Amino acid sequence: MALSTPAARRHMHTRTIHCEGFHREDGLWDIEARIIDTKTYAVDEPMRGLRAAGLHVHDMQARLTLDDAMTVRDIEVVTNEAPYNPCFTVAPAYKALIGARLAAGWRKAVAAAVGGVKGCTHLRELLFPMATVAYQTLGSWPDKRKNAAQVQSQLIMDENTAKNKPYFIDGCKAWDSQGEVVAQLYPMHFQASR
Repeated sequence: MALSTPAARRHMHTRTIHCEGFHREDGLWDIEARIIDTKTYAVDEPMRGLRAAGLHVHDMQARLTLDDAMTVRDIEVVTNEAPYNPCFTVAPAYKALIGARLAAGWRKAVAAAVGGVKGCTHLRELLFPMATVAYQTLGSWPDKRKNAAQVQSQLIMDENTAKNKPYFIDGCKAWDSQGEVVAQLYPMHFQASR
């Protein structure tokens, strides 16, 4: 299914965000992302002057290196294209995120480390889809020492091993604590009614 046919319109701006997750040979994880903004028309910018349609307004990259507990072991950010000179000076501030965990409180850690004038709005925004990609990357990685049945049994937790409700339950429609997915995979957290 696709979106409905739109009203007549003119394409003005494209923002592309591309994220990838990698398992490193040393056992750590790299989550990489890139954000690119382009205009479909020429823009006369105050600092860079006339810029042709299609040239990058912003082109920035980030790499988070994580351990199995999703603790940031390193971070690297690069500004390839930006409209203002100070945009190219923010990279050192992001090192303040080393030691933070991609868990509850991640947004607060990002705001404390690189919020406001300490960082770049676009690089800061990029860190949030990177966190989601980290969960998708680390959470779906099968332990090669376990067979498929053992991996599946980890997903279906019993009451002896489930002390706390997983963070994702009640985080979206699919993981509604009153829904069929939770009833099947996490029955100890299923609620027939609230």
